[in-house]
Amino acid sequence: MRISLALILLAPLAEIASLILVGQALGVMATLGLVLLAGIVGVFLLRIQGAGILRRLQTEASKGVDPGRELVHASLLVVAAFLLLVPGFVGDVIGLLLFLPFVRDIAWRLAKPRIVVKRSGFTTSDFSYQASKDASVVDLDEDEYRRDPKPGSPWRGPRIGDR
Repeated sequence: MRISLALILLAPLAEIASLILVGQALGVMATLGLVLLAGIVGVFLLRIQGAGILRRLQTEASKGVDPGRELVHASLLVVAAFLLLVPGFVGDVIGLLLFLPFVRDIAWRLAKPRIVVKRSGFTTSDFSYQASKDASVVDLDEDEYRRDPKPGSPWRGPRIGDR
């Protein structure tokens, strides 16, 4: 918790310092051009790689394969694009590194032990029902459940005939 708080507080300072250093070395207009170029590149890369990841997610979901890796890749691409859109060069370097697949694979290897993917009760291939082993789930048949209208319910909106 302390590390993330320190990063939140120090990240803007590092970005401002990087802007000042690059501005002194290249000049104001060149620095602004680089910041603008980084944002454009971020949007462009997200568009290209994001579409590919969405296709791979759909393919893995249809095969019934664990989509955890692709979900981590997709979330890291969103973070990378955000870092490229935010002015500053430290975030731009981190964002560009996150667009590299092997860097995202390293992040996946670090995150994999902490991620649990729970499957729903229905499979996408044959829509067959799988009984849940969760004790908090109550499975009712149609004859065991009935919905009666409650006239005083605040969730019941006015009907056309009620006015």
